[in-house]
Amino acid sequence: MTDISASVPNQFTKPLSQTAYDLIRHKIVSLALPPGDVIDESALRAELGLGRTPIREALQRLSLEQMVTIIPRRGMFVTQIRLTDLQRLFEIRVPLEAQAARLAAQRGTKSHWDQMDAVLESFSTAQNGTNESLMRHDEACHQIMYAAADNPFLTDTLTNLYTLSLRLWYFALKDMDDVRTAVEEHRTIFYALRDGKDNKAAELVEKHIRHFQEEIQAVMIK
Repeated sequence: MTDISASVPNQFTKPLSQTAYDLIRHKIVSLALPPGDVIDESALRAELGLGRTPIREALQRLSLEQMVTIIPRRGMFVTQIRLTDLQRLFEIRVPLEAQAARLAAQRGTKSHWDQMDAVLESFSTAQNGTNESLMRHDEACHQIMYAAADNPFLTDTLTNLYTLSLRLWYFALKDMDDVRTAVEEHRTIFYALRDGKDNKAAELVEKHIRHFQEEIQAVMIK
C-alpha cells in the first residue's frame, strides 16, 4: 500500500541540505513560518539541529522556488501571499497538470495504477480524516500521476507548483469547507488514467484543479 503519511526527513540517509530543505519548506507551506516573516538562520539552526551550510543551501533553493525572498542588506523573508499569486500560479499549473494527465494515461503502468488505487482505498476508509490528512491523499495521487507521465522536467515543475498551491490552501484552510468531495474526484480521474483515456483524464484533472482554485479564491476575496 502506498504510504501517504507525511514523511519525516532522515538526516542519516539524506544529504543535510535536503533534510534542511524538506523541514524548512514544510514550515513555510504549513505557515509555521508565516508569509512576510523574517527568517532567522540562527533560530533555524538551533531548532533543526543543523549547521550553517545546509540551512543556507536550503534557503537559496527555496528562494529559487519563490518561497523565500532575499533582499540584499535587509535579510531573508518568507514570500508574501497575494491574490495575484493564486491567479498566476493556476494559469500555468492547470495546462501543465492536464498535460501530465495525458502523458500518464499514455505511459502509466499497472504498478502506477495499483499505487493510486491503494491511495484511494485508504482515502475511502478515512471517514473522519481532517482536511490536512485528506490533502495528503490528494498530493499522493498527483505525485503518482507525475511519475506515470515519465517526464522528469514536467515532474520537477509540477512538484514545485503543487507546493506553492498547497501553501495557498493552508492559508485559506480555516475558512474552507470539507475538501472530501474534491479529493474524491481522483477516483474518476483514476479510471480515465488506468483505461488510457488521455483526453478525458486531462479534462477531469483540469476541472479538479480549477475546483480547488475557486475554493481558495472564494476565501481570499472575502
